[in-house]
Amino acid sequence: MSFIVAVVGRPNVGKSTFFNRLTESQQAIVDRTSGVTRDRHYGETIWGNKTFSIIDTGGFTSGTEDVFQGEINKQVNMAIDECDIIVFMVDVSTGITDYDEQLANILRRSSKPVILVVNKVDNSNRVLEANNFYSLGFKELFSISAVNGSGTGELLDRISESIPENHTEPNDSDLPRFAIVGKPNVGKSSLTNTLLGKDRSIVTPAAGTTRDSIDKTYSAFGFNFVLVDTAGLRKKPKVTDDLEFYSVMRTIRSIERSDVCVLMLDAQEGIQAQDVNILSLIHKNNKGLVVVVNKWDLIEKDHMTSLKYEEKIRERAAPFTDFPIVFTSVLEKQRIHKVLEETTRVYSNRKKRVRTSTINDELLPLLKHNGPPIYKGKQINIKYITQLPGGYPSFAIFCNLPQYVKDAYKRYVENRIREMFDFNGVPIKIYFRKSS
Repeated sequence: MSFIVAVVGRPNVGKSTFFNRLTESQQAIVDRTSGVTRDRHYGETIWGNKTFSIIDTGGFTSGTEDVFQGEINKQVNMAIDECDIIVFMVDVSTGITDYDEQLANILRRSSKPVILVVNKVDNSNRVLEANNFYSLGFKELFSISAVNGSGTGELLDRISESIPENHTEPNDSDLPRFAIVGKPNVGKSSLTNTLLGKDRSIVTPAAGTTRDSIDKTYSAFGFNFVLVDTAGLRKKPKVTDDLEFYSVMRTIRSIERSDVCVLMLDAQEGIQAQDVNILSLIHKNNKGLVVVVNKWDLIEKDHMTSLKYEEKIRERAAPFTDFPIVFTSVLEKQRIHKVLEETTRVYSNRKKRVRTSTINDELLPLLKHNGPPIYKGKQINIKYITQLPGGYPSFAIFCNLPQYVKDAYKRYVENRIREMFDFNGVPIKIYFRKSS
């Protein structure tokens, strides 16, 4: 699971600028609606050989002092609860404000490490002014300019030092972990309750009822796994409180900790932008995928309806399109067992190992016959293929000029591997390496 850094602070201190700088080359969950300041809250940063997740908590809303203080307590206390390190950002150009002091009081009482970051320090005079913020009571202070990047390297070094080597989520079970994910009100909790045979999760018609991820071991009908019901990932313009935001963070963590994700769609709504964002997050984390289209009983159908629906889903999901799609009605208990069958099959595909001799006997002749295009007058000769160790399928293909192999040919190789060895529902990584 990711090491999480939460960035907190009052409005207009530069949290989003800092976030955007750190995640510039990464993909965060983004809703493209213009003018929404809470669009980008989650991203991944790589510094040195360490990877961590960064959360932008957004600026606090204005209001009377009492209301504002309540919002501060709610957001910051949840940030303290969920993250591993807190970056407390302030603005040197305005000096210490009442809101800075209120946040500092809360953070000093926490058990989480706090790094005080003074932003907008872009000249020598402001370097001296930044020292005034030591009065907030924190030992560590970093002066940065999020706009031009000065000082951010030292800050990232400090964060990186705090991340344990091979940081992973403790796992008290060897059972497969299946996470049920999707937007609010698509039927995730209803599916959980149907599988478990009791109301393990609260179910209401109101979207966003589920706030926390709920783990439950399922053992019946020959299936044995850990089932995770997660809070819905909601479009950011509809996020009305900070509790909703942190339920999104818990959902992201559930995806990262899972082996296979069951992405639930509402048949009446079809696949929408937020569904594609969730699917991209699943793919980025190399998790198995089963798409479940719920409320299928409410759709008027003919003999082509399901086929056309599948085509639309795969078109939006491209380039990763090789995953099972199950049409269900949780309330009517239609094809629930099929969901379990497909999820278990995808899990097996994700753990599948292909013998090196088998893959070289079957795939290598094909790649030699249909090799990469000649590039700059040079022929690329593929010599050897092997599957790499790891938690998901990845393959190393050794050749003389790996730097000249383009993405289009990598997709061709991936498709041939899928056809020959059945990795349905599982992302595959292809690496071309220099042969010795």
